[in-house]
Amino acid sequence: MTPTIELDGLSVRFRGRTILDDLRGTLKGRATGLLGPNGAGKTTLIHTLLGFHPASSGTARIFGRDIRTEAKAVRAALGYMPERDSFIHGDTCIHFVSMMAELSGLPPDAALERAHEALFYVGLGEARYRTLDTYSLGMKQLAKLAQAIVHAPRLLFLDEPTNGLDPPARARMLELIREIRDGGETHIMLSSHLLRDVEESCDEILILKDGRVRAMLDLEAERRANRRFFELELRGATERFGTALESLGCEYAFTNNLQGNLQNATPNNSNGNTQNNIAASLETGTRLKLVLPENIEIADLYRIAADQHIQIRRLNHKRDSLEDIFLKAMEDSG
Repeated sequence: MTPTIELDGLSVRFRGRTILDDLRGTLKGRATGLLGPNGAGKTTLIHTLLGFHPASSGTARIFGRDIRTEAKAVRAALGYMPERDSFIHGDTCIHFVSMMAELSGLPPDAALERAHEALFYVGLGEARYRTLDTYSLGMKQLAKLAQAIVHAPRLLFLDEPTNGLDPPARARMLELIREIRDGGETHIMLSSHLLRDVEESCDEILILKDGRVRAMLDLEAERRANRRFFELELRGATERFGTALESLGCEYAFTNNLQGNLQNATPNNSNGNTQNNIAASLETGTRLKLVLPENIEIADLYRIAADQHIQIRRLNHKRDSLEDIFLKAMEDSG
């Protein structure tokens, strides 16, 4: 299977300043989320892959074609929905989309036919003869999506597609993105500041910071790897519980130690708040993060707790959220 995008030492410099620094990695997913703080180089990466900026060193390949030596063939396979509006004043939506189809290489008759199809697909069929200046923000975003898919690209770049949309419009946009992804013909790279959009739409992520790759991973594989990760809330002698877990080969960590809270509630407390402190500690309980080995089951946890007269008040299956992964990448130094 040919990778969607291969980054091979790709670097971009403007006026002596490095924007992208030696990017390396292979992206194979149906939909890749491109993440990073402002100034990380996300838009520069998209523009470089589209051919707007030349690579200063290194290169990238899209479906096996080199962006430096096969630029024309690469561009023919791409669709692009920019973050900012780029409409011609007074133009109708149908003319705009058909014109973009012609610019993408379709003959005029085929371009017009495909423009009608694309606009009906995104939900603008009834409004396709209106001028774009009369469109709402949500309609303009859908028009930009229509022109990006009108020529059936193999790879679709979406730059902040839900930016500024209200909840119903955002839900519709994400639904369309998932439909395109699941259609099997078009791969997607989605750049967004909204982690939830990426988590709902993508199966792979690329995280940039300061122009460098900080993380590149398969979200589905990450979720499968975390299938034995649990969070517990306990009451009782939790130190003995931890010792028992360790003997079973479990990895664990206490995150809110009840014993420490109780030690702070000493009988010498002169203000008479000792009982209140103890009650608050008992109410809070001890939280435990735990990774179960393959041969240990949840029932074993309850058996150990019962033997030691410990209460398991809450047990949740947990996986790293995309926010956890993103924040860890931001804290990483390399």
